[in-house]
Amino acid sequence: MEEKKEISLEIKPEIAKGTYSNLAIITHSHSEFIIDFATILPGLPKPDIGNRIIMTPEHAKRLLNALMDNVTKYEAQFGLISLGGQNSQQGGTFNLGDLPQFGPGGAKS
Repeated sequence: MEEKKEISLEIKPEIAKGTYSNLAIITHSHSEFIIDFATILPGLPKPDIGNRIIMTPEHAKRLLNALMDNVTKYEAQFGLISLGGQNSQQGGTFNLGDLPQFGPGGAKS
């Protein structure tokens, strides 16, 4: 029988308030996944990256599995999440280089 380990977590008030993000930029190397959480709003010249998370490939896969589990539970309780006409099989990704403000000659962060 596997023994469950309990982890005691403490969250600082400045972290507890959270940061809004409507864009995640994900890159990877052989040993790390890097996720930049950004906010892109009308009228702003480029997204503002609010947080960067760096993790091992193993932890990235654990995060993927946890997100899939939570989305499944959410949809069971509240209904399917619409992606606004996107084909959910293709995902909602794009290359920043395809956007005018980030393409050749555009602004880069």
